[in-house]
Amino acid sequence: MNFDLTDDRQMLSDSLRRYLADNYGMEHRNKSAYEAPFHDPKAWTELAALGIPGALVSEEAGGYGGTGFDITVVFEELGRVLCPEPFLATLLASRLLSAAGADQEALIEGATRYAVAFSEIDEPYDAAFMSTTARASGDAYMLDGRKTAVYGGHVADTLLVIAQLDGKPAVFQTEASAATVTGYGMMDGGGAAEVVFDGTPATLLIADAEAAITDMLAAGRLALCAEAVGAMDTANALLLDYLKTRKQFGTVIGKFQVLQHRAVDLLSEIEQARSMTIALAACLGEPEAARTSAMAKSLVGRVARLVGEETIQMQGGIAMTWEYASSHYAKRLVMLDHQLGDTDACEGEIVRSYAA
Repeated sequence: MNFDLTDDRQMLSDSLRRYLADNYGMEHRNKSAYEAPFHDPKAWTELAALGIPGALVSEEAGGYGGTGFDITVVFEELGRVLCPEPFLATLLASRLLSAAGADQEALIEGATRYAVAFSEIDEPYDAAFMSTTARASGDAYMLDGRKTAVYGGHVADTLLVIAQLDGKPAVFQTEASAATVTGYGMMDGGGAAEVVFDGTPATLLIADAEAAITDMLAAGRLALCAEAVGAMDTANALLLDYLKTRKQFGTVIGKFQVLQHRAVDLLSEIEQARSMTIALAACLGEPEAARTSAMAKSLVGRVARLVGEETIQMQGGIAMTWEYASSHYAKRLVMLDHQLGDTDACEGEIVRSYAA
């Protein structure tokens, strides 16, 4: 199999990397990620003009990408600089809108910001057991319940909500202004929101949404895996630079064999995570994507935590400081495991898939 990028994807990767290199240095990233609105609205507009949302949307829905490898190209570059722009929310929303056959022009242009209200405090990952409900009210529906950790919800104009309808998970659309939205910054940068629905009017998009939700989760997990690969590449490069320059006992510490072995082991783990991410990208949209996404997310989550821990340990106290980039990469890599299914949850999915 040829893993080289196509010319179009290489152009997308190069354009996005140049933009981020010029506009999203670590100092600017930290200012944007940790201060309200927890992203850079100017950068969001410029990235939309660059066509990044359109790369996450299929041609049938009006975009020019939407395949597994289009998603990996975008999110790997975002991961390299820890970019906090809410593109994960854009991707998740696009998958649901595509399943519903809804218009996505405003999403592609970046004019309307979407977020998917999915997780709940008592059930963060499995839509079948979520307690947010929808009830018919004339020709419309009313939503009741609470959603937690709604990525991008702090700046969203429109919410897509997973709620129970007649005992099955369904997808509804509502304006963010119609719900009670409490935005906040996450510990690793970027923003999310707690959203409460109390008789909130909504429009039904998908009545029986199990397949659409499964596809959305697979695409979201792929994005997170690709982001982790990009972040791990940069974190590893920072580590290697440190090993080549830091001196102890009159010599650079990179000459110490024990550190060389640990660095090689770390690189092997990162390459395994990259391979599993490629495997998921190749089967996105296929029946096996659900199980493969759980496998990929479980493996990448474990490796991401390992990279975060090892880079901190091998670089010592400086890697714990705010000013040093490695501390921010370590935080993001640890938190990536908890989004859209942590290692334990994904391993449970894998076991159940074989038992079915």
